[in-house]
Formats: sequence, structure tokens, C-alpha cells
Amino acid sequence: MELGMHIADFTWTGGAPVLGPALARHVREAEAAGIRRITVMDHFWQIGPVGPVEHEMLEAYAALGFIAAHTEHALLHTLVTGVIYREPGLLAKQVSTLDVLSGGRVGLGIGAGWNEDESRGLGFDFPPTAERFEKLEETVRICLQMWSDSEEPFEGRHYQLERTLNSPQNLTRPHPYLMIGGGGEKKTLRMVAQYADACNLFAGPEAAHKLDVLRTHCDTLGRDYDAIEKTTMFPIDPTSTVDDIVGTAEKMAELGFTAAYIFARDIAEPDHIISLLADATARLS
Repeated sequence: MELGMHIADFTWTGGAPVLGPALARHVREAEAAGIRRITVMDHFWQIGPVGPVEHEMLEAYAALGFIAAHTEHALLHTLVTGVIYREPGLLAKQVSTLDVLSGGRVGLGIGAGWNEDESRGLGFDFPPTAERFEKLEETVRICLQMWSDSEEPFEGRHYQLERTLNSPQNLTRPHPYLMIGGGGEKKTLRMVAQYADACNLFAGPEAAHKLDVLRTHCDTLGRDYDAIEKTTMFPIDPTSTVDDIVGTAEKMAELGFTAAYIFARDIAEPDHIISLLADATARLS
């Protein structure tokens, strides 16, 4: 089981004036500890399960660019982008730009989006669930087309692109790492089976069932289930121990997951996060 570091909480000692240097040091120390996956949320406000909405939250793609400049080895992506936040052509271009500038280390994690409060708060459209999933599928198709050799138009129900030119093209071939996050059984996991390199599911009692659903979709679509990377995520807090991390990771590995993204909440000292992940990584290697 490989551990990744998902940065979901930026409320660290010292606040905004030292957040830049603290984040740079945090990701460098993560790589030094053997972490080879670093992700950020794509939210504009903090989310309830992590902390109050007023807590610090960095814009995802600006943050990824900053992290790319301060790392050398880790795969970087969002976990995950809400499809309603950016036009598909811009999103594909953002990922390509970061992939090129990072030396081929940036992928795309994407989902249908769910946070109506922050969308309404900042003036983003928040369409009904069915429409968000339609936009998700069209966005994935547009990204894959822009990341290919095709410059043909794209005609969808929600998006129309006259020329899908993308230059410079990604260094990662045939395309950047593509994760579709979420456990929706009818739509999300079907799209994972059809398009994605990886899924991401919360660690918990339903995880095994979700993998069974994914396998069924793969069988229906003729996709090799084993070709899809199964990743999971779970939190740590000030009471968590290395044994807690290792125990949860090992349980998920028994189900077939090969990577776990760990996110911290209410831990104000990033060094403590690195200490836990370093020891857990050493034990799981």
C-alpha cells in the first residue's frame, strides 16, 4: 500500500503570512519522507468535515503550480476538481500546462461537484445533479480529446468547442493520470470503468461493495478491472497514531486498494503530519 498526502487543511500555526514558506517546506519534507503523491482539494471555502468555512483554503490549480515548483518526484493532482468550476477547455489546458512545467507529474482528479453553498456564495452556477453528471462526462471526453492528436470540433449537449487545439501537448502520454472520484454506483463508477485510470473511494464499510459495483461496470463495458487503480482516502487528527494509519491502510489493501491518500484535520503543525506519514510509509513499504 502506497501512502499519499492529501492537503485538505491549510490552517497552520502562523496563518497566511507564513503559509507560502510553510507549504513549500511541507511538500519538500513529504518527498524526503518517501511520499510520491501529493494532492489538494478543489474548493474555494473550507468544507464542513474538515473545519469552519472561514478557515484558509487555497485555489487548487494555483496551489498545484506552487507545489510543483517545490517538488521533484511526486504525482500531483486535485482530489478532486468540481466539474462546474471551470470550462472544460480551460481545465484541460491548466492540467497540460502543469504537466509540462512539472516534467510530466500532474494529473487530473475530477468529480461532479457537490458544494452548493460555496458555488452560490461566489456566483458559480450549480445545476441539478443530472446536469452536473452530464457535464462531468462531456468534460472528461473533452480533456481526453484535447490530450490526443485530434483538433476536431467537439459537439456536446452542454459544451461546443470549434477546435480542440492543445499546445504544448502533455509530456505524460497517452494522457495525464485521470482519476474520477466518488462512489456513485450508477453514474460515477460507470464513468470510472469507461474513462478513468483510477477511482477514489472513502475508506469505510461500503468500500468493498463499491469495488464490486465497479467490477460489474467493467464487465459490462469490456474494460479490464485490473487496469484501473483503486485508491482510497481517510483522515488523521491530533489523536491519530502510526498504528491507526497502518491499520486502516492494511485493511483497505486487503480489499484491493493500492494507494491511500491521508488528509489531516485540526493539526496545526505540518511537521507532525510528516512524522506520522513517514513512519507509516516505512512500515507499509
